[in-house]
Amino acid sequence: MSSVVPVTESIPCPNYVDGQWVTSRSGQSLERRNPADDRDLIGRVPLSSREEVDEAIEAASRAFPAWRDTPAPARGKIVLRAARLLEEQAEEFARLLTREEGKTLGESRGEIQRSVNILEFTAGEGRRLTGETMPSELRHNLAYTLRQPLGVVGLITPWNFPVAVPVWKIAPALVCGNTLIWKPSELTPFTSRRLVELFVAAGVPAGVLNMVHGQGPEAGDELVRHPAVRGISFTGSSEVGSAIYALAAVQMKKVQCEMGGKNPVVVADDADLDLAAASTVSGAFGSTGQRCTATSRVVVVDSVADRLVEKLRERTEKLKVGNGAEPGIDVGPSVDESQFNKVQEYVEIGKHEAGSLVCGGKALRGTTDGAYNHGYFTAPTLFDHVQPGARIAQEEIFGPVLSLVRAKDFYDAIDIANDIPYGLTASIFTGDASRAFEAAELLECGMVHVNSPTVGGEAHVPFGGIKATGVGERETGSTAIDFYSELKVVYVDYTGRKRDSKLY
Repeated sequence: MSSVVPVTESIPCPNYVDGQWVTSRSGQSLERRNPADDRDLIGRVPLSSREEVDEAIEAASRAFPAWRDTPAPARGKIVLRAARLLEEQAEEFARLLTREEGKTLGESRGEIQRSVNILEFTAGEGRRLTGETMPSELRHNLAYTLRQPLGVVGLITPWNFPVAVPVWKIAPALVCGNTLIWKPSELTPFTSRRLVELFVAAGVPAGVLNMVHGQGPEAGDELVRHPAVRGISFTGSSEVGSAIYALAAVQMKKVQCEMGGKNPVVVADDADLDLAAASTVSGAFGSTGQRCTATSRVVVVDSVADRLVEKLRERTEKLKVGNGAEPGIDVGPSVDESQFNKVQEYVEIGKHEAGSLVCGGKALRGTTDGAYNHGYFTAPTLFDHVQPGARIAQEEIFGPVLSLVRAKDFYDAIDIANDIPYGLTASIFTGDASRAFEAAELLECGMVHVNSPTVGGEAHVPFGGIKATGVGERETGSTAIDFYSELKVVYVDYTGRKRDSKLY
């Protein structure tokens, strides 16, 4: 691994309120450095005050009537222009994303392309905000439905997909006619700034899209509490999401929370083990395991477990760890020191639980290889013989750590896979079509993959989970507009006279 020359450019990071870039007045900020090379100072992110959040909410409230009255196809055209601009700027976005978040350049390019796809699909919803007509019990009476925006909506997004997740919230919210206050993660503020610049260049009017940087306990909390905000869409941890859900419920706000995952791969005794191993390794260690759909557990029927473990070990040990901006890198760093320390803590927990360490299990930062000394790198780690109730098999780690649990048979494997608080995604590997369809019905999750990794999704397909993973309507695809709009029923009596209550 070659040494990386630090980038010395420092990027400014203002808020965006009512069509203006505004420097925060709080006087508080955090340093943000490249997680692969902490000599590279990207800039400082402000920690905005509640008053600054309120100013953004007021701007969104003022802008709402005009944006609501803008025809939906015209709103969709602006989102489509954003797609074209992102496509043109894809490489620049990808390189900034890698510098700020740490994922490999290939993964960043993939995220940008997915974001383009989401924008393209969602732009078309401007021409598909349809209702339906229904027969009335009364003669000469028309009943129909239409969609209307919520009003001012708050968006709170995470650092692990700092373009795709905001895009799949911002795009449907705009198309449906809402005005927005977006609080991005304080770990990815510079990618967030570029995304706002893109929407502004696409033609989003002043006050319609506002961005305020800050931390959850102040900026996020104010966004959830403010009475003018009628909906909150959140992606992040289950602990924070459940708190937001409870707080918003007091004001009867509409809430959408996409939270944690502990996603299993179930490997039956008739599975293609080479395919299962390749898919599991990519699902577990891609994006450094820092994705809600990452593979965290392998639940394998015991009769084929030893063979699968060996194939997993061989593939895992071949992964190249390093700065994602360099060619040939498979696994990047944790996003920051806090996340790195969390991963190390879980690795130690795994070593002391009943499982056995197959490979990895060590921090690369501070090793004799100086190339790793400036980044938050962990060797991709595999544990075998993990008990289903062990902490590393139950708790979300969000890092390159994979636990293998052995099951007696196919149905025992399904039961183990389901014995978890979360329910986002799962995979089943089998050569038996009957088992595949049965697993698709029995697995307790929002998305099931057959003979493919737990990760991945498409722009026109709904995304989301159940149990402790998800609250509210699904995101992306044809269901994306459901959260950002209210359904209104209209009755039109065209008799022109008072109707006798007994007359049909």
